[in-house]
Amino acid sequence: MTHSVPKVPPYPRSHLLAASGVAALLSLALLVFPSREVEAKKTYLNLELENGSEQVLQEKDDLRQALSSEEGSASPFSTASLTEKNSADTSAKQETPPANPLQKAVTVGNGDTLSTVFAQVGLNANDLHEALSSSKDAKQLSRLKIGQVLEFKLTGDGKLDSVRSKLSDLESIALSRTDKGYSFKRELVKPDMRTAYSHGVIDSSLFLSAKRAGLSHSLTMDLANVFGYDIDFALDIREGDEFEVIYEEHVVNDKQVGNGNILAARFTNRGKTYTAVRYTSKQGVTSYYNADGQSMRKAFIRTPVDFARISSRFSMGRRHPILNKIRAHKGVDYAAPRGTPIKAAGDGKVLLAGRKGGYGNAVVLQHGNSFRTLYAHMQGFAKGVRTGGSVKQGQIIGYIGTTGLSTGPHLHYEFQVNGRHVDPLSQKLPMADPIARNEKARFMQLSTPLMARMDQEKKTILAMNKR
Repeated sequence: MTHSVPKVPPYPRSHLLAASGVAALLSLALLVFPSREVEAKKTYLNLELENGSEQVLQEKDDLRQALSSEEGSASPFSTASLTEKNSADTSAKQETPPANPLQKAVTVGNGDTLSTVFAQVGLNANDLHEALSSSKDAKQLSRLKIGQVLEFKLTGDGKLDSVRSKLSDLESIALSRTDKGYSFKRELVKPDMRTAYSHGVIDSSLFLSAKRAGLSHSLTMDLANVFGYDIDFALDIREGDEFEVIYEEHVVNDKQVGNGNILAARFTNRGKTYTAVRYTSKQGVTSYYNADGQSMRKAFIRTPVDFARISSRFSMGRRHPILNKIRAHKGVDYAAPRGTPIKAAGDGKVLLAGRKGGYGNAVVLQHGNSFRTLYAHMQGFAKGVRTGGSVKQGQIIGYIGTTGLSTGPHLHYEFQVNGRHVDPLSQKLPMADPIARNEKARFMQLSTPLMARMDQEKKTILAMNKR
């Protein structure tokens, strides 16, 4: 039996050519493209679409690796993931509001003037002149300090609408445009008041110990003035001396912005303790008294220069450093830097404020009928101090210098009683009046709790130090 083989219908020549081309491309692909087991390099292919745009394709394995590090567990091929990311990026950008070009702030630097500050925000000399000439108060804007911030607001055409500056935690100033020019405004914040306690032990100087205890320079000066009638801070201070202070603090938004008055204080000097309580009488007179109501104020301050060093004491037989002769030194010399303030030792009439031979520039004060003080070698006199005038105790009358017969800046201080020179360091000073009898009970109601608080605060500190 003979079997016949069916004939295969012939393919068109064009189909055969196409099949040959596909086979050739497959062979080429096997030869050129690497196996999946070999790490593929990133391959990019730009395909031009019908609408003329371009789309970038990336090898699948490489795309997975790149996106997995950025998208976490999100599918690298998820269109939703990419859309959400782009949307989030756009949303984040939209959440940051653009800077207002009409509002600018400038921080004053070294060498800046109001003119240079105005220039930094695009304002010219005419704008500056218009602002400053609007009122006398507006000139306060030109008193700049390094670090001060000026906040500007401009009009749509680039002119000054307003400028504001915070001078301190308690004060701000502002200049604002009105229909009639500019209006100046000064804003004051009234601070709250609270009391604070401070304690310190002196190991080198009052200033350093007070600073460690948290007291400001001004409070330290006040403390010295309160006890200045009994303690000579140039001579008497010793290591181990101790002080306690209850004082006012000014507070804004729970932040300390300054200090007020010392309300009560104790100072132990060379084993002796002095107390002081601030009291204002029914007549409105404020002074300091000890805890029992005796006045802290004497008729004279013991030392007319704060924290000076005694360079020469009272002596009837001292060799003069310039004349080189044995000559009585009828006063006390206080050495201190040139320009240090000198205070009047008591209320008095100015007998002289001028030149006085070897004393140089000098001030002579008469205190009542019996007492007279002299202050010599001054650099100059304080404003308002002149012959024939009067001064109050503690008032600054001049400044330390080296005029006259002087080898260096210091104050030569003399004290006379009924025309006779005495040693001001050993002279017993007359007392001022105590609390009036009809106010003693009112004073004790103030003094007693203040002393009790200092006792309790110190007890707490000592207990903590023992731990």
